[in-house]
Amino acid sequence: MKIGVIDYGMGNLFSVEQALKRQGCEVIVTADESVLDTADALLLPGVGAFPDARKRLAETKLDYYLQKAQRENRPLLGICLGMQLLFEESNEVTPTKGLGFFKGRIQQFSGMNEEGQAYRVPHMGWNELIISNHPVWLQQEAPAKHVYFVHSFYATDIEEAELVAYADYYGIRVPGIVANGSVTGMQFHPEKSGALGVYLLEQWLKGVKAC
Repeated sequence: MKIGVIDYGMGNLFSVEQALKRQGCEVIVTADESVLDTADALLLPGVGAFPDARKRLAETKLDYYLQKAQRENRPLLGICLGMQLLFEESNEVTPTKGLGFFKGRIQQFSGMNEEGQAYRVPHMGWNELIISNHPVWLQQEAPAKHVYFVHSFYATDIEEAELVAYADYYGIRVPGIVANGSVTGMQFHPEKSGALGVYLLEQWLKGVKAC
């Protein structure tokens, strides 16, 4: 299976590439649309600020490519900032429109919950992933419960039907996996999340293969 990792200058490409190779995938890391067209599925990584990433996608015209891929129902997985870019908008730094594949917006953790309890920002470390819906590619019982998060912004006002799994962070429901048709997002880093991360990436790839 060939996976196209989209290189727009804002991703932790090496760790994602190695995780996919450990699953037996042929991996192409590129911004060349003609090369990405040869892939069975696409992966959008992301590290950094939402406006910078959105600008890079626009400058390279990869935003149009991703919109075309979504219309064609090509499998797409966004990881961390890559997931956040799939939502309608973000208020990080300045209000910025996202790709709009998922309903909702990206906002910053405030550092204080509704009970007045302070908590650390960013949300960093291991947290339990609670499955709320099962897409076709995720039907079996997972071998572990925890995944690794590193983020200061999270998705809010989402569609319940699009929420696959979440984590509880001081009473805040943090979307961990979202899915809508051929598009999937993971807020955590599956490539850094031990047994559960490996399992989820493996199951997503099996879902791609079954398409």
